[in-house]
Amino acid sequence: MKNRYNKKNLLKTLIIIPAILVGSVSINSCSDDFLDQPAYNSSNTESVFDNIETADAFVQGLYRGLVPTEMFYQLGAGDTVTHSAEDGSTNNSKYNICNYQYDAYTPNTVTGIYAAMYAIIERANIAISRLPTMPASTKRDALLAEAKAIRAFCYHNLIRVYGDVPAIWIPLEDADPNDQNTFYPKRSPRDGIYDRIIADIQESVNNLPGSNGTPERLNKQSANALLARIALYAAGYSLRWDLNTGSAGTMSRRPDNSRVQQLYQIADAAAASVINAGTNSLVQAQGGKSGFEALWFNFDRRNFAAVNQEMLWHIAEYGPNTNSAFGVYAHPGSRGGTYGSRKALQFILPTYYLSFNQADKRRDVACTSYSIYFLKTGAASDTWVDVGTTYSCIMPGKFRISWCVEPQAADARNLNIPIIRYADVLLMYAETQNYLNGGPTAAGTAALQQVRNRAGIGSLPIPSGQQAFQDAIVQERKWEFSDEFMLRTDLIRMNRIASEINATKQAMKNLSDRTGQFASTPVYRLYKFHKNAQVYGDPFLAVTYIDLTNPAEIAAVQAVPTNSSGYAAYQTTLKSIALANGQTSTAEDKWYPVNMFQAYTSTFNGNARKAVGFVEGFNALQIGNIIYTKPTGSAENGGTYPNWIEGGGDGLFYGFVPNKTELLPFAAASAGHPLVDNPNLTQLPGY
Repeated sequence: MKNRYNKKNLLKTLIIIPAILVGSVSINSCSDDFLDQPAYNSSNTESVFDNIETADAFVQGLYRGLVPTEMFYQLGAGDTVTHSAEDGSTNNSKYNICNYQYDAYTPNTVTGIYAAMYAIIERANIAISRLPTMPASTKRDALLAEAKAIRAFCYHNLIRVYGDVPAIWIPLEDADPNDQNTFYPKRSPRDGIYDRIIADIQESVNNLPGSNGTPERLNKQSANALLARIALYAAGYSLRWDLNTGSAGTMSRRPDNSRVQQLYQIADAAAASVINAGTNSLVQAQGGKSGFEALWFNFDRRNFAAVNQEMLWHIAEYGPNTNSAFGVYAHPGSRGGTYGSRKALQFILPTYYLSFNQADKRRDVACTSYSIYFLKTGAASDTWVDVGTTYSCIMPGKFRISWCVEPQAADARNLNIPIIRYADVLLMYAETQNYLNGGPTAAGTAALQQVRNRAGIGSLPIPSGQQAFQDAIVQERKWEFSDEFMLRTDLIRMNRIASEINATKQAMKNLSDRTGQFASTPVYRLYKFHKNAQVYGDPFLAVTYIDLTNPAEIAAVQAVPTNSSGYAAYQTTLKSIALANGQTSTAEDKWYPVNMFQAYTSTFNGNARKAVGFVEGFNALQIGNIIYTKPTGSAENGGTYPNWIEGGGDGLFYGFVPNKTELLPFAAASAGHPLVDNPNLTQLPGY
């Protein structure tokens, strides 16, 4: 290590402690987490780069912490698909941020991403600086390319959250201690940062192996996919302001249109490179599961051999040192038993749930209209049930607890974190082809068609006009990528966030009033009673239900008995309705109705569950604190919209302000936040 100045020991602490280095360079099977091998510690970065084995270990250590909790816990919502399960009365970070309600003085403002990304950037800078001093080899060049791609990913995350951010390209130990920007760097224009990290990947991507045994490490295919994503963001819209004057910003592309065109061409070529390599494909139907279901079931089960053809890059999360809380918040909720009591802190907006085509196989994978409930019967053995829910408590389903392997701890779910899938490459390619050619090409249409075919909606017409095709891509990305924490910023870079928010707010009002596109949405649903298997790896997908539209049947289910003496006759009535609607029903089968527009805890819904055997805690779910106890319908709310939809300074996206909230401010309220630590940083205009 170069002794540039007297703060050498301090710098070692700043640089080395955040970097948890991996001791072994062997890559185990995909069932093991290669990052969780014994830690290798060094007090001198030069010794790390004395040989290729320890250099490899250092680069492996760059993967740790790449996806901070805030990326899915707070920023994984607010995308017009996933939302906080709590309302404004709880005043928590999830609810505030998903509704774009934040300021520079609220501790809830996201800061963990800032700290985590710059910690990794510092370590990546060390690798990028030291690796070229080693003897030339294929392995060395691959490690250098890997470090550059990881650094690019970190800057991409910073820019999509904060906009212009400090650009740091050398290790702290190599910086000039007399330059005030060494310790207190200013914001740099994002376009320059994007241009550099794009060039980094372009220049080095071919040095990466075509395959390195596991998509837990970047290879040529995943790095090209990352290049396509970053180039699209660099070419896309963002909230821009003048760093010199600090005047209010506007949503716009970078001013040099020729560079915008070039960036689309870069994205197009990178996506085409992945497609044309022929090594990746979409997971298809297998074992009685649709392709989309097989993808996520096997991913949750850590059966990566079955999904790595599509999962181009996922972050290793398995052992005790690397496991994370990913997936803890986005699931159906469980109340006791094998899975423990775990609240679902996010839910799916019902307008998204209802947006799927009837043939689309993705809906019941991405959305669960059930929660795992502890049914205390008083018998010798108690029962857990997959209880049907209402429109105010549809939950995420891709990372459901019952599909997983047994967690190592309550906040360590053993779930790897998906970053880039082949489906994303296909849709990015469809987008670039459409933009560059003034409308969809045969190749772009075929890419979109692949995604739709796997989903089961291949027969839907594909638009031929440029704007209509772009609209179709926006919607397809929403159907395909829910809860993969990129939709929020995807809508921003496409300049669709304001229009999608406004459309969703209106759609939720239409649903609440049962007007417009939801005028004929059935109010009553008849769920089939289903016991939960209480084993990890349970392949259960969805509770069987019937949407009721026949007035006579609706009247019959409304007549819920208020005491047990009428339960048997009522169950006979419900079974006859099920049979009339094409369902088979055995003597043991039971059914119960739900008013989908009322609260889960309404008198009718509670009594209906009692009639099928729910007794103790019949109205309790492990879902946030608030919204499931409220209705969706305005009629069911006394003629006004429920406050989680609109009203009283609350409601969906009530904090959204165009040309302001597309980016988050730096928090200035307490120690450890960027504006406190760095007096040279400027605040986002408007805050």
